[in-house]
Amino acid sequence: MTGDQGVELVWAIGALVLVLSALTARRLSIGMVIRSVLGWLAIAAVLFILFSRRDEIVMLAERAGLGGQSVVGETVRIRQSADGHFYASARVNGAGVRMLIDSGATITALSEVAAAKAGVEPSGGFPVILGTANGQISARRGVAETFGIGGLEVRDLSVVISPSFGDTSVVGMNFLSKLGSWRVEGQTLILEPKR
Repeated sequence: MTGDQGVELVWAIGALVLVLSALTARRLSIGMVIRSVLGWLAIAAVLFILFSRRDEIVMLAERAGLGGQSVVGETVRIRQSADGHFYASARVNGAGVRMLIDSGATITALSEVAAAKAGVEPSGGFPVILGTANGQISARRGVAETFGIGGLEVRDLSVVISPSFGDTSVVGMNFLSKLGSWRVEGQTLILEPKR
């Protein structure tokens, strides 16, 4: 067990003791205590599922018209998020991936989790060194057989993969430059195909 896991275990036990002591201080019957504990476990399970599947949930919400991305014909419109960025529901080899659109990024970048989900394998050879806002990082090259946002799709898109990206994947200029146009109007990013 690592130090972080030990700390997490202590916090979990402390939280459990706190909840159980609060329930027993009220002098509830054992049946009430069990129902309360089961209720809290159910809430924790739902929260765990929501957080672990958040990308899929966002993709489903956007498909249902509840998110910040809409498709009209072949034009894709993406509303600016509260943090000032534009996030797209992309498809990498058919797998849904939530991605930050960054016109300052030269190449599209996939987190290791997104690359594994989409079946994009790093190619052999030496790693590349990338200059990012957080400094220089090492990444491996790869190729997404298909890459799309809404109805906009390209084939054989070069990507880079690195654990340094954390859980963030980025759409770079190598995709945006293949479009007919892209622009920001107000708080909406508009992506259009070549005519």
